[in-house]
Amino acid sequence: MIGDFGETAEGATSGTTWRSFTLVMMAVLGVLVVVALGLTLKEADRQRDRALLLQKHSYEVMILSANLAGTLAQAEASLGRYLISLDDRLGQAYSADWQLASQQISRLKRITHDNPDQQAAIVALRGAFRTRTAELDGVALNTFYKRKDQALGSYYKTLQTPSRAEIARLLAKIGDQERGVLEHRAGAALASVARSSTIASALGVIGIFILLGALAMGWLTVVALGQRAAARAEAESERDRALDLEAAVAKASAELLAQEAKLRQVQKLEAVGQLTGGIAHDFNNMLAVVIGGLELAKRHVEDDPSAARRHILNAAEGADRAAALTRRLLAFSREETLRYETLYPTQLIRGMSDLLDRTLGDGIVISVRGGTDTGWMVRSDRIQLENAVLNLAVNARDAMDGRGRLSIAVSHVSLSEGDVGTCRTGDYIALAVSDSGCGMSPDLVERAFEPFFTTKPSGKGTGLGLSQVFAFVRQADGEIHLESAPGKGTTVTLYLPRHVTVEDAEQAPIRVAVEEPERTGLDIFVVEDDPRVLNATMGALEELGHRAVACDDPIVAPGMLDGLGNVDLIISDVLMPGRTGPELIDTVTPRRPDMAVLFVTGYAGEAGGEAEFGGRHVLRKPFTLAGLAQAIDAAVQDQSSDPPHSIAAE
Repeated sequence: MIGDFGETAEGATSGTTWRSFTLVMMAVLGVLVVVALGLTLKEADRQRDRALLLQKHSYEVMILSANLAGTLAQAEASLGRYLISLDDRLGQAYSADWQLASQQISRLKRITHDNPDQQAAIVALRGAFRTRTAELDGVALNTFYKRKDQALGSYYKTLQTPSRAEIARLLAKIGDQERGVLEHRAGAALASVARSSTIASALGVIGIFILLGALAMGWLTVVALGQRAAARAEAESERDRALDLEAAVAKASAELLAQEAKLRQVQKLEAVGQLTGGIAHDFNNMLAVVIGGLELAKRHVEDDPSAARRHILNAAEGADRAAALTRRLLAFSREETLRYETLYPTQLIRGMSDLLDRTLGDGIVISVRGGTDTGWMVRSDRIQLENAVLNLAVNARDAMDGRGRLSIAVSHVSLSEGDVGTCRTGDYIALAVSDSGCGMSPDLVERAFEPFFTTKPSGKGTGLGLSQVFAFVRQADGEIHLESAPGKGTTVTLYLPRHVTVEDAEQAPIRVAVEEPERTGLDIFVVEDDPRVLNATMGALEELGHRAVACDDPIVAPGMLDGLGNVDLIISDVLMPGRTGPELIDTVTPRRPDMAVLFVTGYAGEAGGEAEFGGRHVLRKPFTLAGLAQAIDAAVQDQSSDPPHSIAAE
């Protein structure tokens, strides 16, 4: 129903648009017709006025030529009467008429300047007039001097001269030419009037059709308005139905969201359970090594010290593995500060061969392929990069059930933006780890990097390996790509940006670690809320030869510190109830500005490093005696000389 309503509304809108467009076009055509009709009538009036003006001009030429002929005849008649009567007034009348004829010839020339043929005739008329003037002037002169006989003889001769006939012929020619011009102009004017009438009639017919079309469109518009009103009423009804349906959908969606929230909670609990099982499995294995080693060491501590020492070393190795697992969990929970250095990838992978062989076992055949590293380096954290490769290798081993072929390839690629994930345009070093295992289906590939997701049996894995690799690569401004298919193995490729600055590798001097004697006999104030950790730390400090004062409450620590004499170093936990370690240091530092500071934590060092603590040194838990001694030496040395710098003692 909603779809039908949408189609009806769309059709109504289309019809309205079509009618509106047609009405606009008709209005435009009507305006154009009116304008064209006005222009046509104006042109017809202009042609008529021009024809009348030209007709008037032609009549003026013909009248002037006729008047000129009459003036010449009247002048010659006045000369004849003057010859007979010898009356000077008649002579004066002849002279005036003849001068008037000359003026008329000049005017005739002026008004026919646009007609070359008539101009030529008038030039000839002027010449004949001059000849005739010379002939008649002789008669007038003899008459003026009373030589009547000579005057009569000359007069009769002038009646037979060619100039008289030439003047008559030229005047007749001028009149005939002007009548021809008049007839031609009259015909052109009539044709123009007829053409304008035809155009006006055509425009009138078009106007009538436009008027009829407008009437038809008006009728269609009235019909459409009625249909639109009916459609609007139907639309209102459909809108009410749609609102009811929308309310029903919203209610169903809310119920669905509630069910999805419950499902997500169940999935979270399942993921936490899976994570707990994996961690418990790993920690049980490590604790078994620690407890078993210590039990065996206790049995042989008196009768076989070497065996006891061996079992203690095994227990320590188990504890180190537990600490490594804790670091992995911390690295997954928050980004760890990377300690950048310039690395050659191929050299780094080849340097891990012994570690990979021991970790993967004899059933895995490892091959490393990579060209020269010249000019191709990465700027990254060595430990994190090695851990990433090791994680990928261990996953590959598990996918091959401990037997198969593992290939690690290092190549150089140039990428454009969008070629691989979020990689920007530039050069990258591609580190690909491939196995000959069972492979993964597309749905498993999509979830491979999800935290806590694992294909291993319950209690056999934490699901943090690939997630940790993913987080490390993204933090290094790189990208990770996974290709896999069932029965065809898996290839995981890390794309790390190429480090183009070569000064670090080619020009920087090789730093050689210089061992300095451990500092002993320092006065140290220790603040730790956990009694067991506090006792262990106090024992370690006494073993290192330092004088330590313990405090298990950060609230009373400033008062205790004020009651002490010289204190070279304060060692403080970070997370403590009532007051954190940084807050404690901010309180006591103004009172003892020369006192060195060392933070000890099992979380913050992995999470943020020294930058979060104003550049103070951070020692990570768990730590060894050597690590504690190194951290103390660095903190005291930096306090007395250079500003604090980064250190992480293990």
